[in-house]
This record gives sequence, C-alpha cells and structure tokens, in this order.
Amino acid sequence: MPTFDDSAITSAPVEEVWKLLYDPTRMVEWWEGIERVDGDGHDGKGNLTIYPDGYPDFPMPQELRPAADGRGLTISCLVSYLVFEWRLEPLDAGTRIRVHVEIPEEEAHRLETQRAGVSASLRSLAALSTATA
Repeated sequence: MPTFDDSAITSAPVEEVWKLLYDPTRMVEWWEGIERVDGDGHDGKGNLTIYPDGYPDFPMPQELRPAADGRGLTISCLVSYLVFEWRLEPLDAGTRIRVHVEIPEEEAHRLETQRAGVSASLRSLAALSTATA
C-alpha cells in the first residue's frame, strides 16, 4: 500500500488549527479539490459527504474519527479507501500539522496527484489557521 507523510508549521495555537480541521464544513476553505461538503461528521457515526471540484454529481462519502488523545483526526474515503490521518503537535510558538496518507494499491496511480493536493491543502490549512488566530 503506497503511503506518504507531510507536515507544516503554523504560528497559530493548536486550538485554532483544530477548529478548522475538525469542522468539515470548513474543508472547502483549505482542502484542495473539495467543492462542497454535506453533513458535519458529528452524527454519531462520523459520516459526511464531499463533492470534488468539477464533479457536483459525484458524492464521496467519508468517515471521520477523532484521535483518542484529541490531537488528530482520521478522514477515510468510503469510495476510494484513501485514508488521511491528520495530527496536531503543539510547539512553543505554534503548531506542527502532520498528515499521513494511505492509498490502496488499486488507487496507486493517483499517488503523485494526491501528494501534490495534500501538500497544497496542508499549506492552506496552516496559512488559514494563522490568518484566523
């Protein structure tokens, strides 16, 4: 199974980053390629649906699972089975945002596209959290 990791640092405190990361309705503000989100993932089952840019009729159900320690969130696509594990680490002057991505073999051809999109999204999340802090 192909995987990759990326990270970024923001001057925003963990709480500000968490507000953006944990609120799926705000994904459209920072996650590249997401046009719309239905649901908030807080239905007791962690369900929500995203609609990719340019594909308004292609719903992609997702499952959200907060980390047990409260410092991260796993977002799993129930269509393509990609897994995005986001982790927040407090620093003296901000937050390190880490993401670990797992891509199933049948989606391996999307590795570089996913790497570029996740990298851009990570940097957008860091920048937005700094701007809102």
